[in-house]
Formats: sequence, structure tokens, C-alpha cells
Amino acid sequence: MFKHILIPTDGSKLSEAALHAGIQLAKEQGAQVTALYVMPDYSAIIYGAEALMSYNSAEFDKSAQKEADKVLQTAADIAAASGVECKALRATGISVNQAIIKTAQENHCDLICMASHGRKGIAGILLGSETQRVLINSSIPVLVHRP
Repeated sequence: MFKHILIPTDGSKLSEAALHAGIQLAKEQGAQVTALYVMPDYSAIIYGAEALMSYNSAEFDKSAQKEADKVLQTAADIAAASGVECKALRATGISVNQAIIKTAQENHCDLICMASHGRKGIAGILLGSETQRVLINSSIPVLVHRP
């Protein structure tokens, strides 16, 4: 049924659980996987506070790249252990949900599998979630993995 599954990951235990679930589904479906790590756009975030602090954008970028490498290597290792083809991508953006949707569209993914923190009530309303935003804005089906 599914041929190409996008699995966004941030390196958290919840997203790692979603990685395992998405890779297992890909194995059962004979699908390929694209693991995605969205790096924050530090230049845009810091721009407004530039007058308040001195920063080294190269340091921020190097740190984000190092974290992306670590997280995406974990995804590749999990996929390899299951015998599933996995492509690792990274994107940069202020809007994580938009980066996820754009990547899914550009790579012709037919499913997005991602974790949910499971916030309910006031916390869910106030904090929202990237998963919720992807669910609302994506035309591609989204499988939400909950622990």
C-alpha cells in the first residue's frame, strides 16, 4: 500500500519509537523510508535579538549539523538492522511542520509517520504540537505514533 514513508525525527525517545514503528511498517509494506531532521534556522531566530547578544552563526550551524548527523545516523542504523532502505535528509526552517510537509511532497512520500507527545487539555491547546500542525496542513496521510 505505501511505497515511501517520511519519518521526521528530533532524536527524542518518542521520535525514536516512531522511527521503529515506521521502519517496521515500511518493512511489512516493502516501502522505502526517508528520515528527516529539521534544524532550527538560528539566523532568523537570533536576528531579532542581535542587538542584545553577540553570537557566532558558524558555531550554531556546526552544532545543529552535529546533532542532525547523530540523529540521522541512529535512523539509518535502525533501518539497516531491519533491512529497510533509508535515505537521510535534513532541512532548515523556522516552521518545522512546513519543512516536514514540503519534504514529504518533494520526495513523493505517500505517508508521514511521526511521534506525538500526547498532550491533552490546556497543555495541548497552549503548547500545540508540530504533529498537530502537520495533521491539519498535510494533504499526505499522517500516521501518529503514540507510546
